[in-house]
Amino acid sequence: MADVRFTGIHHVKLPVSDLARSREWYERVLGYTVELEFPDDDGVVRGVGGRLPGAGVPVALRQNAQAAVGNAGFDPVSFAIADRTAAEAWIAHFDGLGVRHSGIKGGTRGWVVDVYDPDGLTVRLYSTGDDAGDHTNQPGYAHTV
Repeated sequence: MADVRFTGIHHVKLPVSDLARSREWYERVLGYTVELEFPDDDGVVRGVGGRLPGAGVPVALRQNAQAAVGNAGFDPVSFAIADRTAAEAWIAHFDGLGVRHSGIKGGTRGWVVDVYDPDGLTVRLYSTGDDAGDHTNQPGYAHTV
């Protein structure tokens, strides 16, 4: 392979069926801040770009109903949180908003909280701290290759 490499992640783009509805949800539930709007050739805004607080990578929402339906129940990206205390804070936040979530689950190496956007896409929060057990190579978890 040639000497090629990545320097990071430029952005993450998530499909949504209704841009206004999803934008409001991401702003209210995840603290999303819109920085850019993307109008199509007809002048209608069908995409936005912005940031989630602390995520470190820009996140775009793009209206595409077919892709949104196809991604329902899928977790295309996991956003890092610190530890179980952070997971508990997110749960309290979601409960305060009346937003459906998974509760705290044990991941392969960390704590996981899933929250579901208006199209059913799973937005996963995954802890990076060392306060959770390592389940690598245990049944139901990732196996080392």
